[in-house]
Amino acid sequence: MENNTSSLLTSKQESSTYRTQSHTTQIKGPGIFLAQFCQDKAPFNNLAAICAWVASLGYKAVQIPTWDKRLFDLKLAYESKTYCDEIQCIVSDAGLSISELSTHLQGQLVAVHPAYDKQFDGFAVEEVKNNPQARTDWAIDQVSMAAKVSANFGLAAHASFSGSLLWQTVYPWPQRPAGLVEDGFKELAKRWLPILNKFDEAGVDICYELHPGEDLHDGVTFERFLQATGNHQRVNILYDPSHFILQQLDYLAFIDIYHQHIKAFHVKDAEFRPNGRSGVYGGYQDWQNRPGRFRSLGDGQIDFKQIFSKLTQYGYQGWAVLEWECCLKHPEDGAKEGAPFIEQHLIRTPEHAFDDFASSGEDAALNRQILGL
Repeated sequence: MENNTSSLLTSKQESSTYRTQSHTTQIKGPGIFLAQFCQDKAPFNNLAAICAWVASLGYKAVQIPTWDKRLFDLKLAYESKTYCDEIQCIVSDAGLSISELSTHLQGQLVAVHPAYDKQFDGFAVEEVKNNPQARTDWAIDQVSMAAKVSANFGLAAHASFSGSLLWQTVYPWPQRPAGLVEDGFKELAKRWLPILNKFDEAGVDICYELHPGEDLHDGVTFERFLQATGNHQRVNILYDPSHFILQQLDYLAFIDIYHQHIKAFHVKDAEFRPNGRSGVYGGYQDWQNRPGRFRSLGDGQIDFKQIFSKLTQYGYQGWAVLEWECCLKHPEDGAKEGAPFIEQHLIRTPEHAFDDFASSGEDAALNRQILGL
């Protein structure tokens, strides 16, 4: 991991060049991830209706979950360009764009430790349940199909989870045997490399949401995976600060270190309020009683002004997508508040530096005089 870490630190040192460039584009937004809003009642039970709803709230893009057939049929989209065109028309007719497609649930199933078989079977189709190998094969096929489908929509990025073979050892008691972590990431990379190559052929980046429960859950684990895949160029990051504040990770410094890999962005708030009874692990309590809780935008502790400033500074040009989760507020209220919140944080970058009025232009002779040469 040392070589890869070194390259990331070099990237951080070189990032000062971004500060001298003039960026005439800004972060795109607001977008919204549809997964948390899907229901069997209108307007949340089909793509046209839910797109009309989010457009009425001021959103400009949707991130589409590919596992929910009420909205989208991934296999049909893989087999039929006509179906993709129909989906595109539905979204466009609402005045929206597609920010990314998501295979979070299928990506999770690319790697499942047997301890979680029963719990994660709920993410799979009926025909592969109770059959871990068939489930893994199905998941790999699903995410692989998403490469071509993303390209059909002209998308540059795709959102997913990594899955996990090691999470049950995250707090090691008894201690982990030597080589266990290395072997775990080697196997994880082995499963993902064929998928990554499909995405490379399609010209699309996979953006892993770094998330507790996944083997890719922070910067160090991202680096381990990147190295295990031979620094595959399609291994990238979906940045979501909510999962970092709950881990007590510096979510602003993370952008400084990994900005070149951040290709997707979930705007999601959270808070962490430790007490005398529980902390990061939460004591098996429900979401309302944990010290670390997901909140609607503006109700938590995350400094989004600094996040949007840093992403703008480093030239991020992707979408800012609301992922709404809150243990207190109604989802429709969270969605209504989310669009103006994101809109207010978007930064329009200038065409010239603020102090250009005092510029004396470029004069080599003058520069030598000032230097006393």
